[in-house]
Amino acid sequence: MSTQPAPDKGPVNIPAQLVKELRERTNAGFADCRAALVEANGDLEKAISVLRKKGQAAAAKKATREATEGLVGSYIHAGGKIGVLVEINCESDFVARTDAFQQLSHDIAMHIAALDPRYVRREEVTPEMLEKEREIYKAQALATGKPEAVVEKITTGKMEKFYEENCLYEQHYIKDESVTIGEMIAQAIAKLGENIAIRRFVRFKVGEVSTASTEPTTPAA
Repeated sequence: MSTQPAPDKGPVNIPAQLVKELRERTNAGFADCRAALVEANGDLEKAISVLRKKGQAAAAKKATREATEGLVGSYIHAGGKIGVLVEINCESDFVARTDAFQQLSHDIAMHIAALDPRYVRREEVTPEMLEKEREIYKAQALATGKPEAVVEKITTGKMEKFYEENCLYEQHYIKDESVTIGEMIAQAIAKLGENIAIRRFVRFKVGEVSTASTEPTTPAA
C-alpha cells in the first residue's frame, strides 16, 4: 500500500496590518517585510531579527565597494549651544540626494549631539588608550577581592562597555535603543542598495575647548 504525501499547507497568511507595522519599525520595503514575516511564521519579533540579519549580510557584501559620494549632515541643538557635522558616504550622488539618506544623516548627527561619541569605530581607539582603560578596569575588579579568572571576565565586559559608550557604530541609537548605529547603517545599505559608511564627525559645544582643533594664539604686541 503506497503512502500518500502530506498535504501542502500553502503559504502563510500574513495580514497587511502586520506588514505595515513591520515596515514602520524597520523602514524595510514591503516585499522584504512580507518575506521576513513568512519566514518567521508571522512572528513580528522574529521577522525583525530576520531583516537585521539580512541587512548585516548585505552590508558585509557591499563593504568592500568604494563609497566616495555622500553628504555632510548637520544638527544644531540646545538653542545653538551644541552643533554637529558628520560626513556619511555612499556610492552615488543619486542615493545621496534621496530623502532616506538625508534623513539618516540628520538622525546620526542628532545622535552624536546627544551622546557625544569619541570615535567612529572601535578600530580607531589607540592601543595606548585601550591599555590605559584596561588597567583601570582591572584595578577596580581586583579591589573587590575576586579571583583572577573572574577579574579577567569583569575587565573584558567593561572593555566592551567602553566601546559601546565611546564608539559611534557601537552606540545604541538615541531614539530606538533596540538598534545600534552600526545596525542602522546596515539597514540603510539593505534598503538603498549601496555601501554606506560614516567617515568622520565633529561636535561643537559652546565654551568647550578642543586642543586638537584650536589654533595657538599669539599675544598682541
